Amino acid sequence: MIFSEGPVAGAFAIELELRRDARGWFARSWCEREFAEHGLVARIAQVNTQWSPQPGTLRGLHWQEPPHAEVKLVRCTRGAVYDVIVDLRPASATFRRWMARELSADDGAMLYAPEGCAHGYLTLKEDTEVTYFTSAFYAPDAARGVRFDDPAFGIAWPAPVRVISDQDRQWPDFDPR
Repeated sequence: MIFSEGPVAGAFAIELELRRDARGWFARSWCEREFAEHGLVARIAQVNTQWSPQPGTLRGLHWQEPPHAEVKLVRCTRGAVYDVIVDLRPASATFRRWMARELSADDGAMLYAPEGCAHGYLTLKEDTEVTYFTSAFYAPDAARGVRFDDPAFGIAWPAPVRVISDQDRQWPDFDPR
């Protein structure tokens, strides 16, 4: 795996190192040792899969409050998404900054979102599936969110939002207090 730190402190884009032959390719997409060597949380508590039939489906921006804060490792396994991480850690040098990357089944790249960062994505193709690993178990009482179009962040989504849950539409603007 090839780890590239992004513009949000502690967030990484992770490329697969493809080994190709006549059968196609093989790549390692998880290695506890490699994650630990990069100073990343290497605990996996849950694996979640989401499927969206329509392009323009937005999920996010979500995170969990301590003591249930979680790391997310996100990979698109079918279709494509525009995946976004927003730094909500007041003590961070990159507080309120965001980073994004298109993730697709074609390239297998992943994004690593550290604790204290919100995460969300917009589907870019029909029939899109996203799998993500979390370092903590889902705790409904710790679940939080902010609006995808919150002006505090100015996220440049690449396409219109066509499908969004009522909950995601109703998250408040970010309050740094």
